[in-house]
Amino acid sequence: MEIFWYLPTHGDGRYLATSISSRRGTFPYIRQIAEAVDELGYEGVLIPTGSFCESAWVVASSLISATRKLKFLVAIRPGVMSPAMAARMALTLDRYSQGRALINAVTGGDPVELAGDGIFADHDARYALTDEFLDIWRQLFAGRTVDFEGRHLRIVGGRLQLERGYRPRLPIYFGGSSPAAIGVAAKHADVYLTWGEPPDQVGEKIRQVKRAAAAAGRTVRFGIRLHVVVRETTQEAWRAADDLLKYTTSDTFAVAQQIFNRYDSVGQKRMMELHNGDRSELEISPNLWAGIGLVRGGAGTALVGDPAAVALRLREYEELGIDTFILSGYPHLEEAYRVAELVFPELRPLQKPTDISAAAG
Repeated sequence: MEIFWYLPTHGDGRYLATSISSRRGTFPYIRQIAEAVDELGYEGVLIPTGSFCESAWVVASSLISATRKLKFLVAIRPGVMSPAMAARMALTLDRYSQGRALINAVTGGDPVELAGDGIFADHDARYALTDEFLDIWRQLFAGRTVDFEGRHLRIVGGRLQLERGYRPRLPIYFGGSSPAAIGVAAKHADVYLTWGEPPDQVGEKIRQVKRAAAAAGRTVRFGIRLHVVVRETTQEAWRAADDLLKYTTSDTFAVAQQIFNRYDSVGQKRMMELHNGDRSELEISPNLWAGIGLVRGGAGTALVGDPAAVALRLREYEELGIDTFILSGYPHLEEAYRVAELVFPELRPLQKPTDISAAAG
């Protein structure tokens, strides 16, 4: 079990969808979170991408010297970045961080945001472009000189300056729920990522990806993206979850849902279907709360409960085949400590002794 944390480079706070008690995603604050999770024993950090947050590549680079073991899961954006340029950036980050770079291939699901980056392809065309991008990427990292002409991308004489005997293979993390996305995952992903749907839905998705990967002659690992609201008692945890929506209004929900409706992301539509805009039925599976998805795009569910309950639900996902957990909580600095102090001991058989001592310290 690998446990990652999330860096809120777009800003943070104690409540959702409000400026009350909000925090800017300044470098000192992001560095503070990174230093904390490094010491607490998390495997790495997911650094988000998009027009609403700071550059993931600049953030990761700035944190190399501030951390010791922490890995950086950084996004490449097919269509926004050229594969050769992205490969050089990734290679440099991996070298300078001494092997701590991981790659999150993000195709994108918001046509409005994508248009702002100059991307106007439809849903399936974007995944076809991602497929070509990753074809080129893998050839470059194999040390080949690449001549490639596809429907979306063309490259002549592309190559990486790899040192003799140095063949880094940066794992590709990738998510997407549509048939087009699963096809790309089967061909290219090392770790397939899903958002926190109920276990039966996650299990079915894992089976689909496994079948597609097997047909391509490959195997894939699996990860999940979840928020966590953990407290010493169940009652405290549910109060804390409800408190996240303390300053939201019906207008807030309406505006958020209007924005999400413009997405062509199948994964986002599945997140919305978990609550259907109904605030009264948000525990969609034992300890799984869909309240965050009322106002936040992307990962919209949280595990809510006492430490034993949260650990039990993580174990249930692990039994389905999940081995990478990308967690977060509001605010991210305090909740990183809380998860480490309360949940890590419940997972002790799968934690390194140094992780537990660091969390206690």
